[in-house]
Amino acid sequence: MVAGLTAAALAVVGFLAYQASANAPDTLGKPASPSAPPSHVAQGPQHPRKDPTELPGRSGDGARVVYALKAHRVWLVGADGTATRSFSVQPSTVSPAPGTYRVTHRTDATTGSDGVPIEHVVLFSKVGTVVVGFSAAQDGSTPAPDPAKKTGGVRTSRTDGDALWTFATLGSKVVVIA
Repeated sequence: MVAGLTAAALAVVGFLAYQASANAPDTLGKPASPSAPPSHVAQGPQHPRKDPTELPGRSGDGARVVYALKAHRVWLVGADGTATRSFSVQPSTVSPAPGTYRVTHRTDATTGSDGVPIEHVVLFSKVGTVVVGFSAAQDGSTPAPDPAKKTGGVRTSRTDGDALWTFATLGSKVVVIA
């Protein structure tokens, strides 16, 4: 019974945090200063790739989800360092800084801060009060988010969302690159 109550409480907290992200101030998600990147960010040149689905260099090691902000692409990478899947995503209006994160919460289905029913929510970051994670709209849509709203939902297709949900369990590594 305690485990059930704990799980329910975590689901409610995750849902409320996700909903609260819609009311974040305009200053969130902007770098504090144009100084050097944090020490946990991979340094060095990113070599251009001929194939946009090719796993970028300097994207970490081991099993991980790689999210490329500029490319609007995600790779699911196995423990051997081989990408098992790559797909495009619709970015949110608020993005995390490049770096390494861990999956902190998962919700099977809820309503996104934009009012759209979503599924397979995989949360991994927080920018101010905006919670950032991957999700798929239950109707399969991936429209661009309303730029007037501060949201952290990175939308995938339902098929890609299913794969990400299966791959990215609690504690899984998520590497965000520019």
